Amino acid sequence: MKDIFKGGLVRLSAFDPAELAKAYTAWSRDSELQRLFNSGASALHSTKAGTDFFEEMVKEDATANHFFSIHKLEDNQLLGDINLNIINNWGSRDAFVGIGIGDRNDWGKGYGTDAMKIMLRYAFTELNLRRVTLSVFEYNPRAVRSYEKTGFQHEGRSRGALLRDGKRWDVIYMGILRDDWMEKNHD
Repeated sequence: MKDIFKGGLVRLSAFDPAELAKAYTAWSRDSELQRLFNSGASALHSTKAGTDFFEEMVKEDATANHFFSIHKLEDNQLLGDINLNIINNWGSRDAFVGIGIGDRNDWGKGYGTDAMKIMLRYAFTELNLRRVTLSVFEYNPRAVRSYEKTGFQHEGRSRGALLRDGKRWDVIYMGILRDDWMEKNHD
């Protein structure tokens, strides 16, 4: 039996709002990171405001939301978070996934790809979901490549949906079906 929350580089652990809020307070000083995480205007928040936000987020429909922290196997360093939100109260067995690696020194090292592989294993083998979807901004090709490595396929885009620095960017939608994932992952 394999530890379903452990990959080759990272492990997923219980989501601790206070731990994550403290880290995000530091990480959010990097406005590029904020622009990769969401489409809203960059803003700075205190650790207390972050803790309150994460605590509220976790309370919302706890049966449909699965939040995890991402920790490096090597030294247990907090790298970021990943979450899976079940759509339509389980009826469709579809979910939306979101992931973030906070410190730019940890980008491009495979941590996000490994965490996504773990989350997909959890989604398809533990929760028995049918489909997992995500969105990513056109100006984040590193994330697009990472998602492609884990089996996500391009499914559509909202052209010019996001305005950044005087330029219009697309929002790309990607998805993976359980059958496609099972075909590639026989563990």
